[in-house]
Amino acid sequence: MTGNVQLMHAIEKLRLAFVGDLTLGELASRLSAAHGSTTLVEEPNGERWSGDRLVSTVDEWAMRVRALVAPGDRVVVRLPNGFGFFVACLAVSRAGAIVVPVNDKMRKSEIDHVVRDSGAALVVNDRAVFHGGPTAAPVADSASPDDVAAVLYTSGTTGLPKGAQLTHRGLLSGIRRGAAVPSSIRDDEAVFALPVAHIMGFAGLLGLLIAGVRSYVFPRFHPVEVLDAIEQRRSSIFVGVPTMYRMLLEAGAAQRDLKSVRVWMSGADAMPPDLVRSFQRFGASATLPLVGTSVGEALFVEGYGMVELSGGVAFKLTPPFAGGLLLRPVGVPLPSNDLRVVDDTGASVAMGRVGALEVRGPGVLKGYLGNEEASAEAVTADGWLRTGDLARRLPFGAVEFAGRAKDVIKVGGYSVFAAEVQAVLEEVDGVAEAVVVGLDDTRLGQVPAAALRAVPGQDLDTADVAAHAVEHLAAYKVPARWVVVDELPRTGTGKVQRDLVRLLFSDG
Repeated sequence: MTGNVQLMHAIEKLRLAFVGDLTLGELASRLSAAHGSTTLVEEPNGERWSGDRLVSTVDEWAMRVRALVAPGDRVVVRLPNGFGFFVACLAVSRAGAIVVPVNDKMRKSEIDHVVRDSGAALVVNDRAVFHGGPTAAPVADSASPDDVAAVLYTSGTTGLPKGAQLTHRGLLSGIRRGAAVPSSIRDDEAVFALPVAHIMGFAGLLGLLIAGVRSYVFPRFHPVEVLDAIEQRRSSIFVGVPTMYRMLLEAGAAQRDLKSVRVWMSGADAMPPDLVRSFQRFGASATLPLVGTSVGEALFVEGYGMVELSGGVAFKLTPPFAGGLLLRPVGVPLPSNDLRVVDDTGASVAMGRVGALEVRGPGVLKGYLGNEEASAEAVTADGWLRTGDLARRLPFGAVEFAGRAKDVIKVGGYSVFAAEVQAVLEEVDGVAEAVVVGLDDTRLGQVPAAALRAVPGQDLDTADVAAHAVEHLAAYKVPARWVVVDELPRTGTGKVQRDLVRLLFSDG
């Protein structure tokens, strides 16, 4: 009876902590009310974060930020990746400002564009901003759930990164359901090494915190260190992208004891079925009491989402011992989200047919910052996001993903838009035209490759073009392969035939 009373008390405590509207700036105080001094996050350097420590730090840092900016100002956060980055984002929101997270792997020219385009009132390059100097009271409690909470930048088909305006409701409405199950009745720990500035990392941390799942957060992904952590700490959850799983396998995952893992989670790109099956076998369904023997296989969870949707909107579960029965790329919508597949006229396609995938839900962006034309192209008048992906319509609102309509190259979980890379390459003297395509890669999923058409009569050295790319692009955007051609394959209307461009890199 005592156990039942304690459980009911824990459920009621969670309900009260997360009842009503919730904003990003209020999250730390809600976590403190729900979990108090219980450790929610541990870092490899030994730092531990409880709900109580989180709220005191967020409030302290927010007072420094509030003295430097006005409510509604945009603040670029460019700090080393890790949980401290995430705490800084919460502090900016608590101060009443709009957070603009920036990946510290980006080049200076890319960051400069984000700072200019966002009209940032403050750029946080160092934690020193949060220590010393004037203070002012935070104003986050005045924020509405439908206000913009964050602007996350993603490259657009024009080649210039666009700022997706995401609301508090969009970021928090779906994942707050994770607070329904008290953490006291489970003993889970998630190993996490994603970039916080990207939507999967940002939303992933939000979800784990609200669910009360203890997390071991790495500042950078290193396969051996991650395997060591899972094996030594007996962690039960790992969250990553397909490239990470490939690297774990190459680093000897098959020779490690990973039976503590009950759930493997992946997103940001399509997960190869053979990797799904391998890691399911590495994990287990349960450990028998007394004897300590692990039995069964792990569950594999794949998510589908994008920055314009504030994170994940659909999922696929591969249960233990599913074998090859559930290896098709099928997605089921998460609660409050709807998926539809339409033709060129916007009408729903017939069951089983392929069309353009559109999504409607609370996470759909409020528009691209300062770009009404792009916003109108991305979102229909009745609120459906045009994802740019292709899918096959299935019963009960599910879909089977059928490829990408947008010219996006997925490199290790990162999205690389060809137009952005092409624009940088065409800045080099001697490059008349650049076409960037994605080539399959066993390690990264895809890598960019560039076909260059030289200015007639000029010699073009790809080493010079590559050096320019390295200087102006994040490393994962730099083409891995190059070819110089006199002419590019085109259609009768003058459009470049990208499928034929890919053949230029064929070994044949």
